[in-house]
Amino acid sequence: MEQTIELIKARDPEQYEFHQAVQEVVETVKPVLDRNPEYRQQAVLERITEPERVLMFRVPWMTDSGQVMVNRGFRVEMNSAIGPYKGGLRFHPSVNIGIIKFLAFEQVFKNSLTTLAMGGGKGGSDFDPKGKSDNEVMRFCQSFMSELFRHIGPNTDVPAGDIGVGAREIGYLFGIYKKLRNEFTGVITGKSLNWGGSLIRPEATGYGVVYFAAEMLQTRSETFAEKTCLVSGSGNVAQFTTEKIIELGGKVVTLSDSSGYIYDEQGIDSEKLAYVMDLKNIRRGRMSEYVEKYPGAVYTPVDPSLDYNPLWDHQAECAMPSATQNEINGTDAANLLKNGVYLVSEGANMPSTPEALDQFLDNKILYGPAKAANAGGVAVSGLEMAQNSMRLAWPREEVDGRLKHIMKSIHETCLDAGASYGVEGNYMAGANIAGFVKVVNAMLDQGLV
Repeated sequence: MEQTIELIKARDPEQYEFHQAVQEVVETVKPVLDRNPEYRQQAVLERITEPERVLMFRVPWMTDSGQVMVNRGFRVEMNSAIGPYKGGLRFHPSVNIGIIKFLAFEQVFKNSLTTLAMGGGKGGSDFDPKGKSDNEVMRFCQSFMSELFRHIGPNTDVPAGDIGVGAREIGYLFGIYKKLRNEFTGVITGKSLNWGGSLIRPEATGYGVVYFAAEMLQTRSETFAEKTCLVSGSGNVAQFTTEKIIELGGKVVTLSDSSGYIYDEQGIDSEKLAYVMDLKNIRRGRMSEYVEKYPGAVYTPVDPSLDYNPLWDHQAECAMPSATQNEINGTDAANLLKNGVYLVSEGANMPSTPEALDQFLDNKILYGPAKAANAGGVAVSGLEMAQNSMRLAWPREEVDGRLKHIMKSIHETCLDAGASYGVEGNYMAGANIAGFVKVVNAMLDQGLV
């Protein structure tokens, strides 16, 4: 196992996020390898950590002023053992091949846990849609898809949205795909309702994070009623995490963006959340504007000199990191525990560093890892694929009911897998083991391919 990790680091030394994701999984599946010696003989670790296919391509596009720009596009098709590749597209300046590989690797196990027939993939570009006009975003998306369309399809690879890829971008991407292929197929999920999207899809990741957390709380005979929650981010996941917490009787006191965060001791109620949704989704404003509307709140700008995030240094019982990877470091984790947090349910992908994870696990708090807790988004994407295949649309109640059932099933699967290998109550180990075993067994059934 150590040799596998060292080989990965030596082969791609700059891909730190990918190294971190692999190390977390590899360390927790050691009991599985010890119990199943054929896994080592069949080199399953080496096979599951190497993508089946990696695509990188240039994306030329033109600004409104006539300047030609060039970005990089990526798609990592990680593993298709249990279904077509499935995973989002991220448009953000930080995107590189290492980040896309880490996201694709995590997606393999997340998709496995949903019980749906989906493999794992991820893609994106270092293009930044922030500050761009609709026409500029459209031209970029059309250029991006004019290459990607060759490699995707409803039975091959089904992309979706992620950071920087919302309803606007999905529409442009699907439109040019349809034109190039001369067919209307469910090749992209996250579509608008009036042309093939699914009800509950925008809410699914955030709702799923809370449904999973509610299942964890239930193991201690507790609910969200009167719980104070810290939520980071202010995008889709953070918004609908907040909405569902409010619905279940909890109180969210923080939200953030890349510039800073707001702390509202009175709680972000439905009216305030509606303001945030308009601010971020329609006006594309900054969270600093929140305190102008609600002066009782406090806004704290990002301070690069700090080695911790003060958002995680407030009294609360629950924390839902919903912004980006590695946003909770060791100091942040210590602050959370000091301030009474005993439940962490991850809305972002890999938002906790290894140092933070060690503290969560050592203190035996209720810790829901991203690949389990935020699987609701891809689960409803899978349901959207099913509806597209049948040319029908399920009502809101049915989709929400299926989402609840899937999150409950994921929770039970994590607990059962952990107990089977002597790590009772460790959701991270349980999620990794359950996802790993399902994918590896499918790979072995299909031979050396």
